Amino acid sequence: MATYETMAFHLETERLFLRPWAESDADEFRALLDERGKETFTVERARAGIVSLLAGTETTGFALLPIQRREEGDFIGYCGLIVGRASVDEPELAYELFRHAHGKGYATEAARAVLDAAVATGRKRLWSTVGAWNTPSLRVLEKLGFERDRVSVEEGAGEVVWLTRSLP
Repeated sequence: MATYETMAFHLETERLFLRPWAESDADEFRALLDERGKETFTVERARAGIVSLLAGTETTGFALLPIQRREEGDFIGYCGLIVGRASVDEPELAYELFRHAHGKGYATEAARAVLDAAVATGRKRLWSTVGAWNTPSLRVLEKLGFERDRVSVEEGAGEVVWLTRSLP
């Protein structure tokens, strides 16, 4: 396995801060997960998710980071790198935002910062997997230079588009 630099865990863009998780994020994380409408999450379950994300960061050297708007200071979602359906060498770019934050360019802005952070780790390629129905996410990834690799069908997820992007 190749050796990589640790990803920067504090990223700033024109309108956003991305930073490490804190236990105090649990209620907002729960609310974001609840917005999916598939199941109801408890604060305890969200807190356990945060603990799990932080433990994963210790192992992989990269992270999924909460996104806060600079001016408002509010939590609007997360963006970062995960193993997901990929690997430590070629992780997945993942993001999810509250519906009220959709359509404002925040996902693209946050993901661009994470892409730059991924380049700095020395990785050569990233993946992203998105439900085929999720046109806005597919558009974000297209803007970031991701290209379709294949489509799979997964139980519970339906058609999943696999996209990849080479890093400089």
